[in-house]
Amino acid sequence: MSTLNKDIDAIATLANEFGPAFEGINPEYAARMRAQNRFRTGLDIARYTADIMRKDMAEYDANSAAYTQSLGCWHGFIGQQKLIAIKKHFGTTKKRYLYLSGWMIAALRSEFGPLPDQSMHEKTSVPALIEELYTFLRQADAREMGGLFRQLDAARAAGDATQEKEIQSKIDNFETHVVPIIADIDAGFGNEEATYLLAKKMIEAGACAIQIENQVSDEKQCGHQDGKVTVPHADFLAKIRAVRYAFLELGVDNGIIVARTDSLGAGLTKQIAVTNAPGDLGDKYNSFLDGDYINSADDIANGDVVVKANGKLLKPKRLASGLFQFKKDSGVDRVVLDCVTSLQNGADLLWIETEKPHVGQIAEMVNRIREEVPNAKLVYNNSPSFNWTLSFRQQVFDAMAEAGKDVSAYDRANLMSVEYDQSELAIEADNRIRTFQADASREAGIFHHLITLPTYHTAALSTDNLAKEYFGDAGMLGYVEGVQRKEIRQGIACVKHQNMAGSDMGDDHKEYFSGDAALKASGKDNTMNQF
Repeated sequence: MSTLNKDIDAIATLANEFGPAFEGINPEYAARMRAQNRFRTGLDIARYTADIMRKDMAEYDANSAAYTQSLGCWHGFIGQQKLIAIKKHFGTTKKRYLYLSGWMIAALRSEFGPLPDQSMHEKTSVPALIEELYTFLRQADAREMGGLFRQLDAARAAGDATQEKEIQSKIDNFETHVVPIIADIDAGFGNEEATYLLAKKMIEAGACAIQIENQVSDEKQCGHQDGKVTVPHADFLAKIRAVRYAFLELGVDNGIIVARTDSLGAGLTKQIAVTNAPGDLGDKYNSFLDGDYINSADDIANGDVVVKANGKLLKPKRLASGLFQFKKDSGVDRVVLDCVTSLQNGADLLWIETEKPHVGQIAEMVNRIREEVPNAKLVYNNSPSFNWTLSFRQQVFDAMAEAGKDVSAYDRANLMSVEYDQSELAIEADNRIRTFQADASREAGIFHHLITLPTYHTAALSTDNLAKEYFGDAGMLGYVEGVQRKEIRQGIACVKHQNMAGSDMGDDHKEYFSGDAALKASGKDNTMNQF
């Protein structure tokens, strides 16, 4: 028996038990409403989606072709439309997630207005967006299932048993739009207690995976900007433990922690690590400090700091800002130490922020990490901060030159030019971009590929195109040709925007509540009937 039919029977039993209190209640209608609201709380969602991610991680360990993907979304509606589109085009949401970007919250969701990605936005806006995304995904479930219920009623009214059975099967096997969200907690918005408190709110809103980075919380910078300052490992591990405690307290026992390292591009630290013995974690962190070894107190000036590292007295270089500098070209070694340490102390997945999308560069680091943690896996930012076209054309140019091919027809510094678009080099570069995710998952341990800010850029691009046409000579044709006609022909659900906003669901409920007396919006004069 299907879940729906079990609920119908259970509610019918309740109606018999409570008698007059259930007067006028149709058990099937109540069961339908229950089916349209499968997830009662954010914690229900977090537990459900954590199970999905754990299963996907195991499948990736067995087969690197089974990687997962997501797009960053800055509004519930955007996330909803993404999942509706995925179901429409691919028939399933499996291995497709949502990403919640701290950058986009700062730029688009702060009450202060647009802000840089420096953790200046309200921390409450992070769980608020998680809740909003899941509100819209649950509404997508209710809307699609409501359409199936109306089809079921029509088949029954027509006496079409075959059609009724087919629709009932779709209802019984309905796949939810609710998928995992990997949510950005930045550097934790304060000390470890602040991180714990915010993590709880994020998990209660539905997050099953929390991404945290090893930057100083009050010095946080976007991963693709300069001036990043990292913290000693002990500080970062305290925050990882804080997130784990939050998961455990709320009963999401298999929640996922993504530990991000910015060490590849971060050349600064705010503090010298505490160390108790040569070779311990603090000593390893301090060994990367840039400075001068000294022999006596005569080498120490007023205000200098001296630390014992590598068995010697080191006077670290300190900038006017009070920050300490790491040795040049130590980034890769620091990344590997960060990642191994995080995985050995509570993290489930890694995030390595790089300056370019290069499979070989990522694989070099991952292979070193896997020498100590064989099943190490990455979440990787396929960032819009990269100039993908130029980067891959230059990679192909370099490969061609190394192979001894003639590259004299190309200007390496100007490969972005449209004049190269149809060239052998550009075609090969585009092919490498197309296969980048599969290649990197196979060769560089990337379990999850995401684009942090795609819908920020698509909103800007589509709005630019509409403004250019509508306010220009095309006038209304700019909207009709550029938007509505395409919506109709591509089967975009939003062309029926009243339906998308819940009008038909409201009519269903009015009928449940008021019967024949219901005043419904979907009559013959509804202009949505034109679509």
